[in-house]
Amino acid sequence: QVQLVESGGGLVQAGGSLRLSCAASGRTFSNFAMGWFRQVPGKEREFVAGISLSGDRTYHADSVKGRFTISRDNAKNTVYLQMNSLKPEDTAIYYCAARWLVVTTSARGYDYWGQGTQVTVSS
Repeated sequence: QVQLVESGGGLVQAGGSLRLSCAASGRTFSNFAMGWFRQVPGKEREFVAGISLSGDRTYHADSVKGRFTISRDNAKNTVYLQMNSLKPEDTAIYYCAARWLVVTTSARGYDYWGQGTQVTVSS
């Protein structure tokens, strides 16, 4: 089992920044690819970013490319999502997720999920 706890969400004005953190516990963190997803009511969970085991490969959705950056610190068992130039359409609940070994952009491919953190961007 892997337990994931997100933090860092909140209310921010358009153009502002937030950094989300996801602390993992349980199994060996460095054996898990990590992803960030987001969801708004009535829509499917959307891939935002993913990162490989060591952090040498990252993947970002086109909608956030150039604005968001995923990173991880395996010594701290934590994955981060730095979000800059936020837009109102980024408003969602953000979830981190863990998947054994390999990154995928499909939410169905992830085994463990955090409880989510709300991000609200005002115009």
